[in-house]
Amino acid sequence: MTDIPESMKSELANWNDDRGIDLSDWTACSGNFSLAVGYSEIFWPRFVAFEKYVLMEGFGLEGLRSFERDPEATRQSIESVMNHLHIADLQHDACSDIAADKLIILGERLCEIYSAKLAWQFPDRRFVVEFAQPENREEFEDYQLSFFQA
Repeated sequence: MTDIPESMKSELANWNDDRGIDLSDWTACSGNFSLAVGYSEIFWPRFVAFEKYVLMEGFGLEGLRSFERDPEATRQSIESVMNHLHIADLQHDACSDIAADKLIILGERLCEIYSAKLAWQFPDRRFVVEFAQPENREEFEDYQLSFFQA
């Protein structure tokens, strides 16, 4: 069904008197609808066309205008910084189960999701969706997703 991060395998294996549980059943047992609604904003984001840009809904106009004042800025560089997402920021700072393998799976999936959503929502435009991974796997804040128009 899905790749299970190495950092989750022992937790899933401990379920059901050590017979284990698959990821979808674990989600059904451990999750809740409030979290599902919150995650829907991340896993099917809202994008808006604004002037010459495509940005995440709710972007800051003040921030956009400040980036535009940089004489070396391009539409692509502005969109890239305005549309970046630190994967580690999906949870709070004290989240104890953060691990590189989880961030990689989330980043790769989000890259696919954003690519599909952008192509669907803006069929007349081409996008580059990037998932940056740090050389040091433990630099959790450096796992980032971003996109811009090609």
